[in-house]
Amino acid sequence: MTRSLEANGLACSRGVTRLFRDVSFHVAMGEWIALRGPNGSGKTTLLRCIAGLTQPDAGEVRWAGEPVRNAVARFHADLLFAGHLPGIKDDLTAEENLRGALSLRGVCPEPAAIRSALAHAGLEKRRNLPARRLSAGQRRRIGLARLALDPAPLWMLDEPLTALDDAGQALFADLLARHLERGGLAVLAMHHDLAPSPARVVRFDA
Repeated sequence: MTRSLEANGLACSRGVTRLFRDVSFHVAMGEWIALRGPNGSGKTTLLRCIAGLTQPDAGEVRWAGEPVRNAVARFHADLLFAGHLPGIKDDLTAEENLRGALSLRGVCPEPAAIRSALAHAGLEKRRNLPARRLSAGQRRRIGLARLALDPAPLWMLDEPLTALDDAGQALFADLLARHLERGGLAVLAMHHDLAPSPARVVRFDA
């Protein structure tokens, strides 16, 4: 299946403040776009509008040529969304957090695949520790393991490099490159430069 993501004329306000208007873009298979701008400029809101979590004031989003509003279930089945918070439960281990996040999406890897993904993310010796005993960067690495195991073709990630050290950022860049090589697409709200370079940058004024 040929997949693409299109946004046409998106606009959104917060109270009397207009965050953005007339935002349009097209992302094809093997491409990603970056949402860039200062804090509070509307990047997260735009990401949520595209994902269908916030209703825009105007505009339309299409997935594989079809308006998302006409095929919400299919769109969400193809979508891996991660907000700027890691979404980790402190009382669960790294392995339990990863397994739980994947099961919510209907993804149930074999135990060996779970362990391998956590090891690749640098958590092999910490996979059975309660998340409260992990550093902020280690908690983020659970999310990297999730990216390695979830087959969703479309990633929407809000500040995915937050709290990651250089090695963690390099691992994310590698995961993104592999995702694109498989024909995946991504929309990333982020402040950092990243290789491979985005096909398009949507910039927000302060």
